[in-house]
Amino acid sequence: MLKNYIKIAWRSLSKNKSTFAINVTGLALGIASCLIISLFVMDELSYDRFNEKSERIVRVILNGRISGEELKESKVMAPVAKTLVNELPGVISSTRIANNTDNFKVKMGEKLVGSGNLAFVDPNFFEVFTLPLIAGDSKTALSKPNTVILSKTQAQKYFGDANPLNRNIEIQGIGYYDAGYHDLSGTYTVTGIIEPVPSNSHFHFDVFVSMLGNPDADNQQWLSGSYATYLLLDRNADIEKLQAQLPAIAKKYMSDQLKEAMGMDFNEFVKKGNQIGLILQPLTEIHLYSDIKSGSFEAGGDIKTVYIFTIVAIFMLLIACINFMNLSTASATKRLKEIGMRKVLGSNKIQLIFQFLTESMLLTVFSMTAGLVILILTLPIFNKLADNNLTVDSLYATPYILSIFVLTLIIGILAGGYPAFFMSSFQPIDSLKKRIITGKSKGLRSSLVVFQFAISVFLIIGSIVVSRQMNYIQTKNIGYDRDNLIVLREAGKLGSNFEAFKNELKNDARIKNLTNSAFIPAGPTDSNSQTISPEDDPSVIRRVMLYGIDEDYLETLGMKLLVGRNFSNQYVTEENNVIINERAAKFLGIYDNPIGKTFEKHLDNHGGRQQLKVIGMIKDFHSRSLRMPIEPLMMIYNPYYSLIIKSNASNTKNLLADIERKWNDFGTGEAFHYAFLDELYNETYTKEANLNYILRIFAFLTILVACLGLLGLVTFSTEQRVKEIGIRKTMGSSVIQIVGLLTKDFLKLIAISLLLAFPLGYYFMSKWLQDFEYRTDIPWWVFVISGAITLVIALVTIGFKSIKAAVMNPVKSLRSE
Repeated sequence: MLKNYIKIAWRSLSKNKSTFAINVTGLALGIASCLIISLFVMDELSYDRFNEKSERIVRVILNGRISGEELKESKVMAPVAKTLVNELPGVISSTRIANNTDNFKVKMGEKLVGSGNLAFVDPNFFEVFTLPLIAGDSKTALSKPNTVILSKTQAQKYFGDANPLNRNIEIQGIGYYDAGYHDLSGTYTVTGIIEPVPSNSHFHFDVFVSMLGNPDADNQQWLSGSYATYLLLDRNADIEKLQAQLPAIAKKYMSDQLKEAMGMDFNEFVKKGNQIGLILQPLTEIHLYSDIKSGSFEAGGDIKTVYIFTIVAIFMLLIACINFMNLSTASATKRLKEIGMRKVLGSNKIQLIFQFLTESMLLTVFSMTAGLVILILTLPIFNKLADNNLTVDSLYATPYILSIFVLTLIIGILAGGYPAFFMSSFQPIDSLKKRIITGKSKGLRSSLVVFQFAISVFLIIGSIVVSRQMNYIQTKNIGYDRDNLIVLREAGKLGSNFEAFKNELKNDARIKNLTNSAFIPAGPTDSNSQTISPEDDPSVIRRVMLYGIDEDYLETLGMKLLVGRNFSNQYVTEENNVIINERAAKFLGIYDNPIGKTFEKHLDNHGGRQQLKVIGMIKDFHSRSLRMPIEPLMMIYNPYYSLIIKSNASNTKNLLADIERKWNDFGTGEAFHYAFLDELYNETYTKEANLNYILRIFAFLTILVACLGLLGLVTFSTEQRVKEIGIRKTMGSSVIQIVGLLTKDFLKLIAISLLLAFPLGYYFMSKWLQDFEYRTDIPWWVFVISGAITLVIALVTIGFKSIKAAVMNPVKSLRSE
């Protein structure tokens, strides 16, 4: 019986090649889109879930508000880890990561063998996180100071194919600041090897150094710290109950230190409108749900993007299924005699339903196969647009194969279910006489067409709004000139040769200006903050961003000095002088007359102070994403490590080649790296740019699939009205009148879809724009353009068939009828 169903289904599909082609094309595009997006969504949702204890691991976040400024950092104080294990029932253990250096290098003898991403971790780190050692013992590998675990990739870089265990390497450029720099450079013994950290992790280190060699890890300061801290909870632990105990713990351990550092206890601190404390964040939420202001190891994802892509995937699939339903029900008249004869010859309703569902499933199998081919061919393009590394390997996993099988069944039933029940319900006598009531089916088809085009218009509106925001980002005055600026982020690796290299660059006529600062307004940068108080009221606390610059920073970056003066080497010292931005001046209440105002800088947690005097105020500039407000900023004279070069060369390529040659002449063995500041700025908005590209593509695909369905419906509409068209032409109707007759009903549906899509597009895109502190608006013409695009495409689609039918010889039309 099944074989007979399949054979008849194949004959039916082969007989209607145009309908078959439209359905397969639409479904294949919908399925491919759905599968590609599902790979992306599954990858985003899988972050950190490779850890066997992922559901029991939480990260401790420093959370609060100081003088109205929100504080949310992923790195907390050193003693927090042990304290919470002792104070909170349900916490089994804790572990920490400190990655306060990214400038280290590894030497073996006098030879520089490489660098990487280094972090200090507690000895139990590999017992909390699932990063199995392929050599060494995870329980003892980091149990002694000056021990290190390497990734397999790093081990091969350092030792080749030789056994790295118990071999020594020289690590330089690691340490920490605490009333001065503490150098932890030295000889470290390799005690373990791991596979590279999985790509779906929120951190990617390849050199893990034992925390036991870091004296700062044992400090008992509760007012500052740089340790990412994780807790392993008991299986029955309640995070909300644990969270409720944290305020009391913070008060207990911070109060005395607040008194010593700021002259007030915890209660006084809170009474002044400040808040400080700890919160817990599940490990599996770090990648998609973090709104951390500083301290993250890497840029995370965005759950809103996941939601947007998921909705787009569902809509693409629904539109393709709607096409199938519309075309199947519309073409029912072609099969009336077949249905009538089957019923007369004894077929019952169930048999007819199975027959039509078989056709639907067969077409879905073809479409799924085509969709998988499209997926394999277009996945590299999607990876490039989404800045991802998805592979087709997931397709071969058993869960995914089962998902594809289930999806095929769902699509086949969803797309073919209504047509099957609709066509099997015809009475034999009505079918044989081609007399059926199509009002209900026509109403459903009209509703589905409206839905299809409403989604298409919505995506067009979305893509236009995202494009406008990206254009706003590119053209907004950000307070500094990012053109022709070359960043040498790692210039400090030249060590004692740094000044000589800098002087050589200054003597190059092609270099207009040059500044020495590790604080880059876009891209990778040092970051710091500082607590200050007015000199006349030490109990008032203000927290500002801190930049260390030299006398050439403002001129090199084209920043505008509004009042006062810049730093200058003509003064004996600039140690106690600062330059602030407009936001800081307003924040500190000195905007009208900032020059000469003094403040106290909090040097440590023991009450140490340094007097600072404001010597200049600059115009605000954006040092972070436009998603965030400009923060109060204080600049001190502290040039170090990085170089920013202002070029006036017409041939930048030759200039860079000469800079690299000068770099290599010092023979340090360090690789030369550079970046353009405008590119670093653009990279800040990679996610938005990717979303822009992808929305455009899917907007195009949705309207393409919708128009395929519309083409099919227009085709059947004209076929059903061939006799009417012939009679009207015989009676004198013009081609324009015939085309108008055929198109007006469809244009009404498009108009309804526009009325539905416009308010939805405005609402949801307004919500999306609210994520940006600085954003564009949504003008009226966005809706005019999106509506015009849709109408033009729909008119072209409808007109193609309508004109063809309208110009046909009426004699031929009546004869064919």
